[in-house]
Parts: sequence; structure tokens; C-alpha cells
Amino acid sequence: MAGSDTSFDFDFNERSLAGRVVLVAGGTGGLGGATVALLARDGATVVAGYRQDRQRAEALKQAVEAKYRTTVHLVEGDISESDVRARYVEVADALGEGLYGMVCFTGDPARVKFDDVTDTDLHDSMQKNYVAPILLAREAANRMMKRGNEGAIVLLSTMQAVAAFESSINYAGPKLALIGAARIMAKQWGGPGGVRVNVVAPGVNRAGMALKSIESGKYDFYVDQKIIPRFGRPEDVARVVRLLIEPDNYITGQVVTVDGGLTLRRDRG
Repeated sequence: MAGSDTSFDFDFNERSLAGRVVLVAGGTGGLGGATVALLARDGATVVAGYRQDRQRAEALKQAVEAKYRTTVHLVEGDISESDVRARYVEVADALGEGLYGMVCFTGDPARVKFDDVTDTDLHDSMQKNYVAPILLAREAANRMMKRGNEGAIVLLSTMQAVAAFESSINYAGPKLALIGAARIMAKQWGGPGGVRVNVVAPGVNRAGMALKSIESGKYDFYVDQKIIPRFGRPEDVARVVRLLIEPDNYITGQVVTVDGGLTLRRDRG
């Protein structure tokens, strides 16, 4: 057809993350560790933040560095503290051409039945699952925009914020608020040369606290009744984060639910 593009010369840059500095808060846990490994494999300069398990952090660092011949930088501390958030960002922004991406996996499953939840429980969950992540996002975005860099931020929610699960208010509430905040931040910081903000909402994954629940048989129903084909893996989430961190990505202000279809089909069976 006249005037149509028939060259089929598509631009798929496989090393687009090479040299880009990405901060991964909670980067030594199950989901975070897989993400650190994938970003490092694709050439990113990765800063992995962890709260307190130095031994695990060092083990991840050594494993990733040995496999991908790169350097993983570690930073310690609880991002619920403002000075820790500032240090995370400062460490990352001092590397290479400065901070490009931030991924936040930190949070707390808040496993207390709503009937038993106290004021303290709710405030604690809100601080860990909402306040700390969005303030870290603000810290990171401010640094990116100050440098005039484009940037990408990915925050972690949960399938319980996408669909209603009974007795999940103290956990799902803050995670739902996180989704709303991410959309506002995407609008506020977006545009040419701005910062893209997206959210990943995992389902039942073989990582962290969910792994113990899987091993106890708590979620066998979903597989037995063919609601989902299998339980999620850390790699499933890491691949989605990698997509959303990709430079020149065309996605912002969105929530990607990585749950094998559980929230769509969970009432079957």
C-alpha cells in the first residue's frame, strides 16, 4: 500500500538498561531478589536496600555478581525512617549518571484478623504499606527531576487491593491507597522527561510469607479447582517490573496484576 511502512525495522533495544542506576528497596527478599538479578543481568547498576538481614543481603550480592559479572550495591535500613529513605536515594544517586529507577517491595502482610485489629495495628500497617513507600517514591522522584533525568518508579501492592478478600482490610486498605497515590504521582510527575509511576499487584507467590502459606496447603484449593494453573514465582513479578522500568516505556499510572487469573476466577469451584 502506498505510503505504508514496509521496512519492518523495529527497535527492540536489548541493553537499554545498561548503565542505568536502579534502586530496589526490599531488594533482598524473594520478589526483590529475583528483580535485582534480572535488572543486573540486563546491565543495570543495582542498589539493593534491605532492612536488617545482612547475611542474606551479602549472599544475594555474591550470587548475582558471580553469575552476571556486575556489582550490586547494598544499603541497609528501614525505610519507615526518613533518614534511611534519604540515604537509600543518596547512595543510588551518587552512582553513574544518577538515579534512574526505583522499585519498592517493602511492606508488611499485617496478618491480623480485622475483628482483632487495634488502632496500633492499623497505624503500623499504614506506615509500612503506604506512608513509607510513597515518601521514598517522592524522595526518588525529586532527585530524578532535579537532575533533569527521565525516571521510572514501580511500587508493590497486592491482589487483595484489586479484589475484595474478607478479613484483609488492615493490609488491603493501605495497599489500595498506594494504588491511588501512584496514579496521582504518575499524573503529577509525568510528561516529557518526567517520571513514570506504576504498580505491580502480585497474587499467591512462592516468596516471603506467602511461601509458608503455600507450603501449609492454605492455597491448594485454587490449583486443585483449576482456578490458577500454578502458584506464582518471583520471576513472574520480576519480568513485569523489568517491563515497567524499561526506558522509553509507554506505560504509566497503571496497575498490573500478576496472579495467574486468581482475582478473575476465584469464586469458581
